[in-house]
Amino acid sequence: MTSHSQVKLKPGDTIGILGGGQLGRMLAMAAARLGLRCQVFSPDPDSPAFDVVANASCAEYADVEALELFANDVDVITYEFENVPAAAALVLSARRPVLPERKILETTQDRLAEKDFVTRLGIGTAAYADVTSAASLRQAVARIGLPAVIKTRRFGYDGKGQAIIRKHDEIDRIWEELGTKSAILEAFVPFEREISVIAARSADGQVECFDVTENEHRDHILKVSRAPAAIPESLAAEAREIAGKIADALSYVGVLAVEMFVLPHAAGPKVLVNEIAPRVHNSGHWTLDGASISQFEQHIRAIAGWQLGKPVRHGEVTMTNLIGDEIATYPEWLAVPGATVHIYGKGTPRPGRKMGHVTQVLPKSA
Repeated sequence: MTSHSQVKLKPGDTIGILGGGQLGRMLAMAAARLGLRCQVFSPDPDSPAFDVVANASCAEYADVEALELFANDVDVITYEFENVPAAAALVLSARRPVLPERKILETTQDRLAEKDFVTRLGIGTAAYADVTSAASLRQAVARIGLPAVIKTRRFGYDGKGQAIIRKHDEIDRIWEELGTKSAILEAFVPFEREISVIAARSADGQVECFDVTENEHRDHILKVSRAPAAIPESLAAEAREIAGKIADALSYVGVLAVEMFVLPHAAGPKVLVNEIAPRVHNSGHWTLDGASISQFEQHIRAIAGWQLGKPVRHGEVTMTNLIGDEIATYPEWLAVPGATVHIYGKGTPRPGRKMGHVTQVLPKSA
């Protein structure tokens, strides 16, 4: 197996992408612009990423033979979602470099392990506690206080696998409805805004961060991102420094997102880390049209062993997700000056399903 420090792709080489959603689709499109081929592995025959690659592997992640054939066809492997089954990652990493590395998933797939990792770096997070039963949940509530947020330790996204606990709520009922034996309780954070930093790190340790992004969620799903975030530059610099520190501590190769809360404080606003996403991220979609290099190209450069770019933002940028039936509004967006429409090629719209997005750029000179 080739180590990540030795990966040096050339145009014409092939990147394997685990996952066939819109992130995989946009990664493959970015790779094609650089002359690199992609092969996508996904169990879903309707994967939108299949539409933009010449070769695809449609099989289950537990299919060892299919994984081995996939690995034989590519030069390096990456992924568009962090919940890659551990067994699949093990099979693949024995044959080809998998970037970001498999061991990073062990930290970021588990909310408790992730919080412990961030805390060990001396970076602030919300108070938290390990929860394994209704009794331990009651103990955690007594220590952390209410309101608080209970989350499954694994496989949660877009608000799934979590619930807010408030005063007078029935602890036993909430625990039973969560349906897990492995959870984490986090103190509710009275934040004034949510932000994220999209950072890229190369194998030689170069780190490049995009401008801090401000995010607005609706029904626990990202609806709007704005860059730059409306925060002091000193706080933005601190947020970028935190993202770089996390990337370095993980010996990360590729793009990651660090989601943070901005809290009001007597001495000025401060930030707490909420979550790490070891992949390209929805809040970085603005970079496709709003910066000199996108998060997707930056990720491809990093895993290919190429020089990272220094991103330059073109102006004030807004990214709006088209969720569910909102995709039907795309003709209206086509007529908006400065707007660029991205449609993911998915099937039937469903509530909560991200079907596309729109970026709008207000030039700096305006």
